[in-house]
Amino acid sequence: MPPRESDPKYLEPLLGVAFDLDGTLVLSHHDFGRMRAVVVRLAEQSGVAPGKLTVSDPIHRILEKARDELQASGAPDGVVYRFEAEFHKAIDAIELEALPRTTVRPGAVPLLQGLSDRGFRLAVLTRSSENFARGALQRTGLATFFPYLRSRSSAGPSKPSPDALLALLREMEVPPDRAVFVGDHLMDAECSVAAHVRFYAVLPDPSEAAGSTQTEARFLAGGAAAVAADLPHLTRQLGVTPPQPTPAR
Repeated sequence: MPPRESDPKYLEPLLGVAFDLDGTLVLSHHDFGRMRAVVVRLAEQSGVAPGKLTVSDPIHRILEKARDELQASGAPDGVVYRFEAEFHKAIDAIELEALPRTTVRPGAVPLLQGLSDRGFRLAVLTRSSENFARGALQRTGLATFFPYLRSRSSAGPSKPSPDALLALLREMEVPPDRAVFVGDHLMDAECSVAAHVRFYAVLPDPSEAAGSTQTEARFLAGGAAAVAADLPHLTRQLGVTPPQPTPAR
C-alpha cells in the first residue's frame, strides 16, 4: 500500500540519535507513585477541588490538568506560579533520592560508543530535571557521549511536546527527517510521532518490566518504526556492530 501523504518522508543516511534517559539508558527505579501523590496534594493545596485529579495519570498529565483547573477557577497567576515552583522543587528532590542507586542499562555503552565512532550526533531528551539527568549521566559514565541535553528544567516546552524534540534537533543541527528518537515509553512515541521524527522503541528492562503496559503491540500501534527487546537488539537494528574481542593466540 502506498504511503499516506501525511506520513513523514525519512531521508538516509541518519545524522543524529536522541535518547530518552530513565529506563532507556539508565535504571533508577524512581518512586513515581510518590511523585504523583505529591503533585496531586500540592494542586489541591493550591485550590484544585479534591477528586479532580487522579494518581493513575502520568505526572505530566496531572500537571496539565492542575493548571487547567486552576485557570478555570480564576486562580491568580501568582497561585499558579507558586504551585509550579513547589511542584518542581518537590519532584526534583524525589528524583535526586534515586541518584545513588542509578545504574547504566546493559548494552548502553557499546551502543553509544558504536554510534559515536560512526559520527552520529547524540543527545538526551528527558522529563527528568537537569540536576538528575547530568548526575545520572556522570554516575553511569555516559556523560561524554552527550554534548546535547534537554530536560524538564530547560526553557520552553518539555516532552511530550513535539516542540521539545524539535528544539533539541535544532541545537544538534539535525533535520527531523534525518533523526531517530529512542525511548521506552509510549509518551516518547507520542512526542516523536507528533514531531514527524522516526521513533524506535525499547521494551522495559526486566528489572522494571513488572506491571509495565509498554508492549511491542502498543508501541507499533503508537507509531514506532521498530521495537527492540533490549539495547543490544537496538544496536543491531541501527546497524552498529560492537567491536569484537581479539582472539587469544
